[in-house]
Amino acid sequence: MKVLDAKFVQGFIRMCNDGWEQGWHERNGGNLSYRMKPEEFEEVRDDLSFDGEWKEIGTTVPDLAGEYFMVTGSGKYFRNVILDPADSACILEVDETGSKYRILWGLVNGGRPTSELPSHLMNHEVKKKATDGKYRVIYHAHPANTIALTFVLPLTDEAFTRELWEMATECPVVFPSGIGVVGWMVPGGRDIAVATSELMKQYDVAIWAHHGMFCAGEDFDLTFGLMHTVEKSAEILVKVRSMVPEKAQTIQPDEFRALAKDFHVDLPEKFLYEKER
Repeated sequence: MKVLDAKFVQGFIRMCNDGWEQGWHERNGGNLSYRMKPEEFEEVRDDLSFDGEWKEIGTTVPDLAGEYFMVTGSGKYFRNVILDPADSACILEVDETGSKYRILWGLVNGGRPTSELPSHLMNHEVKKKATDGKYRVIYHAHPANTIALTFVLPLTDEAFTRELWEMATECPVVFPSGIGVVGWMVPGGRDIAVATSELMKQYDVAIWAHHGMFCAGEDFDLTFGLMHTVEKSAEILVKVRSMVPEKAQTIQPDEFRALAKDFHVDLPEKFLYEKER
């Protein structure tokens, strides 16, 4: 099977385009990676080249040794993924040590995988362990309302989780474990990758202050839907804070507990604190 005919590739392309249409990917902003299933690799094996040079990842991910990923390219525009996938993305293989990668398909006009590859792979490693391999997608985008809140809310897991939970009843059901927050750091390096992967041990969402959001999920729909939900909640909060200095009413801790009981989710008590008006 040709790579572009594979269902997972079509899903990857659609998610890139959906993010572009949301306005989350200005210029070459954002990146996406997908950990391929063994049967998906077999489907496209004959369309891959195994002659590429092994290159350093910039970190070590031993639990991803021998795994295959589809990722967007560094400096590439999400706008162009649907127009020319072979130029804008690639399929890569991680070596047996988990420290190197080689490109098997894509980036036909040159380039390298996303500069955030260390963050993506470290988060994939964490989620693979934590979910028995169910999670396969890591998505980074620049949703404006979420970024705006990093300038006005305390940069804590508790503040972001509680405020965004309060904005829409579905939020604690969609991301019941909460949201992690990384203070501003230089992107693209190992330090921010380590900080984000530590948060991903607890959460499926990590917000990078003044930069964007990372989400993890089982498939393209769930991961995109998670980011979409968080950003819509952030948009509501931005509007509320623009209208009034404080909320006239909101969802209270015991109401969250009742919601959790009816929807069979566990909400960490650290987010259900009594707030001072």
